[in-house]
Amino acid sequence: MGDLGFWRLAENDRDRLALVGPDGTELTAGDLLGRSNQIAHGLRALGLERNDTVALLLPNGIELIETYLAALQIGLYVTPINWHLVGPEIAYILEDCDAKVFVAHERFAAAATAAAAEAGFPTGDGGRAYSVGTIDGFEPYAALAADQPTTNPDGRTTGAAMHYTSGTTGRPKGVKRPLFEIDPSDMGELLGYLPNLFGIAPRDGHVHLTVSPLYHTAVLMWTGNALHLGHTVVLMDKWMPEETLRLIERYRVTYSHMVPTQFVRLLDLPAETRAAYDVTSLRNMVHGAAPCPHEIKRRMIEWWGDTIQEYYAATEGGGTVIGASEWLAKPGSVGLPWPGSEIRIYDDNANQLGPGQIGTVYMQLMADFEYKGDSDKTKANRIENFFTVGDLGELDEDGYLFLRDRKADMIISGGANIYPAEIEGELINHPAVADVAVFGIPNADWGEEIKAVVELHDGYTAGTELEAEILAWAATRMGKFKLPRTIDFVDALPREANGKLIKRKLRDPYWEGVDRQI
Repeated sequence: MGDLGFWRLAENDRDRLALVGPDGTELTAGDLLGRSNQIAHGLRALGLERNDTVALLLPNGIELIETYLAALQIGLYVTPINWHLVGPEIAYILEDCDAKVFVAHERFAAAATAAAAEAGFPTGDGGRAYSVGTIDGFEPYAALAADQPTTNPDGRTTGAAMHYTSGTTGRPKGVKRPLFEIDPSDMGELLGYLPNLFGIAPRDGHVHLTVSPLYHTAVLMWTGNALHLGHTVVLMDKWMPEETLRLIERYRVTYSHMVPTQFVRLLDLPAETRAAYDVTSLRNMVHGAAPCPHEIKRRMIEWWGDTIQEYYAATEGGGTVIGASEWLAKPGSVGLPWPGSEIRIYDDNANQLGPGQIGTVYMQLMADFEYKGDSDKTKANRIENFFTVGDLGELDEDGYLFLRDRKADMIISGGANIYPAEIEGELINHPAVADVAVFGIPNADWGEEIKAVVELHDGYTAGTELEAEILAWAATRMGKFKLPRTIDFVDALPREANGKLIKRKLRDPYWEGVDRQI
């Protein structure tokens, strides 16, 4: 088909630096190819066949990458599991994805053993549970590759990642796409479409920095695509802002996939620290996954210039893109649909809405999928060949998409629709506010009232005086109907590692026993 795809590229240029582990270990393309081939042979030796699943409870590291590459060249599904989950939650995914092999890291030993026991997953002699490091009852990860050849396995066919959506209600669901019966390198070449949307070309001296956990769909997609395009990948395990700048300078990083929370933390660094590192190698610093406050984005554009790019998409597919100059002309937009895609806005009666009308955002399916084991959920989020993840937004007259909020997060107070993301985008600009969440809580007269929960920067003291100061300041920037009635202060907001706020953990206690209608 072409000359891209990790396996094809590695065979033709074995000495190229392909992967840098979090501990600084450097692997050439030939090394990584050989190691992933050994794992592929090891999985086959266990009897795994096309359409079987390997579940991974691993931090960012070489083992995750080589197992991912191994599975994808022998027609397996790979399910990376969020290692913040506890035993019963992991057990549910192990059972639901029909995992035939479970690979965990000793860092998560307690959760892994509890999950295996609850799911009835076989461990011990003859089991298929493997550990990086030591976990009681798990075989050493090295045993998967032991005595296996480094040559390519026969009958190579492409596999796929099957991620589980976090969701806001009910159990997470696996997003499962049918496997293509094509050469893995050809599939790898097709997967390069996402970087291409941002002008990221194959090879071209690119170095990708992975700054978030690989169990997230976008993070694994960007990292895998980098390998398929012949780019070097540098992995971070625990993200730290100054270490990010050090790695950018050390490896001449050209692009990364980040979230707005990381932008905030980078901007929190002292000016002299930010100025101490050379970031002139940067070309494409792409962000998504969560709304970015306008002022934060402006400051990042001032620092990193036209490298700042944004997209809106979902595990399920579809999407929009926008560059820095476009965003400055259309502040707050997440861009135009990418080539071959379309965005539509529908009301609750499935009527398509025109420019300037707020409704539910629907994206065109790029490739069909199902929520594993949940045909009702699959059907419920579809209108024709468009799907939604429940976001509210509008298109302007030029076709640019502006997101307003999650439908489930919208506040209805006195009959007015209020969008928390807009309020959060203002409050984050107060010098005391390090992070903020806004949501509705019960109000006997108005139905809902606005509550803000704030995480403070160091040096500020929570209390009624600071609450009054923030609210008075906010009143100079927002209409009265958007102002929070009260502010609570917390040590840290509950966020996933990809930056998404788990707002239900803050909101749900207020609504216990209350019938909330939106």
